Amino acid sequence: MTVLTRKRVLLPFLRHPVRQTVVYSFIAHTSPGRSRVFALRKDPGDRLEAVTTLGASDLHLTEEFVGGLNSFLADRDDAVLQAVLDRVPGPVAMAARQYLKENCASSELGAFTGYGPVEVVREAVYFSRIGDELEDYLEGAYMIGLGIRMSNERSSDGDIGWVLQLRSDEVSVPASSEPRTWALPAEAPLLRTWTSEQPLVGLGPVRGALEVAKAASAEGRWVRVHTLLRSDLDVDFEGSGTSEFVVDVFDAPIPPSELGE
Repeated sequence: MTVLTRKRVLLPFLRHPVRQTVVYSFIAHTSPGRSRVFALRKDPGDRLEAVTTLGASDLHLTEEFVGGLNSFLADRDDAVLQAVLDRVPGPVAMAARQYLKENCASSELGAFTGYGPVEVVREAVYFSRIGDELEDYLEGAYMIGLGIRMSNERSSDGDIGWVLQLRSDEVSVPASSEPRTWALPAEAPLLRTWTSEQPLVGLGPVRGALEVAKAASAEGRWVRVHTLLRSDLDVDFEGSGTSEFVVDVFDAPIPPSELGE
């Protein structure tokens, strides 16, 4: 019988540096005379950081301005952002540009959907092997549209386990884009990628992904599994989409667990 234990993880299977503070969204507090615009940051607790202020004559631009900043967080479309900044006073636009330059220069892949930032629902759950219990767990998450990230790791006694993280949503990718919403690690070359768009005979997407991951892990390879929503259009966050599993196999050994036994 599969043994399932839960462990609190700070940076376990992501295996790349995590920024201490992240801008999740922009919000505004509007009074009769002004709209103060703030950035909501997580480090990891929530805090507000002042960005700029719209005066009384520009209050009607508040929703458009904040919406433009939030859209930029999601898609990094500078042309769309500039169209919004052109409508607000010069000092406000300059302050916003400076804040974005200093605090939002890049966006972690898979961090946003068209509805806002992706939250971690369950930081990490550990499975001792790939089996029915893990398949049932993934099936449940997959059916309700949660994002999934999973990676193998080797304990100090040589046993191979799987660390699974659940996220609040699946992130969309344009139809012709690379099937990935989890950034590739710099420290390990990618050997091959399988997606559930290449189905295995007689197997659904969950079981197919697990079989591919299990086989690669048995070869001693580092494996990562995640889900995404492939749009039917070549535009982020628009159109309908198909949920897919992605299995990345790296030309690298299974990494050691970063948790104490």
